Amino acid sequence: MGTATFIDILLAILLPPLGVFLRYGCGVEFWICLVLTLLGYLPGIIYALYVLTK
Repeated sequence: MGTATFIDILLAILLPPLGVFLRYGCGVEFWICLVLTLLGYLPGIIYALYVLTK
């Protein structure tokens, strides 16, 4: 399942942009996750889990 920890996955489910931010900072991954979360909560979660576990 990659190198994602339990805390990373939990944050990705509760607050997707925060989980991605803590791993990648203010990079492209964070902004994509933020936009997807604003458009719909579920796409933000799916993208955050994908990015953290790839």
